[in-house]
Amino acid sequence: AGGTPAGVKAEPPRPGAFHLRSQGGSWAALLERHGLSCEEAARLLLLHSETMDLVKHTGGCHCGAIRFEVWAPADLHVFNCNCSICTKKQNRHFIVPASRFKLLKGADNLTTYTFNTHGAQHTFCKTCGVQSFYTPRSNPDGYGIAPHCLDDGTVQTIITEDINGKEWEKAVGEHKTIRDMSKP
Repeated sequence: AGGTPAGVKAEPPRPGAFHLRSQGGSWAALLERHGLSCEEAARLLLLHSETMDLVKHTGGCHCGAIRFEVWAPADLHVFNCNCSICTKKQNRHFIVPASRFKLLKGADNLTTYTFNTHGAQHTFCKTCGVQSFYTPRSNPDGYGIAPHCLDDGTVQTIITEDINGKEWEKAVGEHKTIRDMSKP
């Protein structure tokens, strides 16, 4: 049961191949039920495994015109930057890949401020002026989320790391992980 039939020589697995053994029927049923290719189903499994330790946080601006959801750990790693704009706004943020962020409402109520290199896209609500998220210069393929704009109930702890944004190039160059934080 489950082995190679008598008289049939088993082929060695191809590089990168794997055997589903007793789960082969379940895999085939999943593909058929959802009309997926093996590659599409594998992508879904990888996405699921990447998000297993994440929770869905929701949040928005003060007036409620902007609402979003973001998948991130319950224990947040927040950056406290001392660059000119972060100091003025007291901007503390955690970084997520764009694939883990979804704007639920308010795209037409956002406006953007840029300066210097114009790499960072400082988005904020046109009505109340709150910046609940933005596109950081360090991670243009992700989002910096303001933890104080999240709804209550999903954050367990916040660990804050100071980053010397006054010397941005040096600080980001020396930081071991900041540029990878927006990678899925």
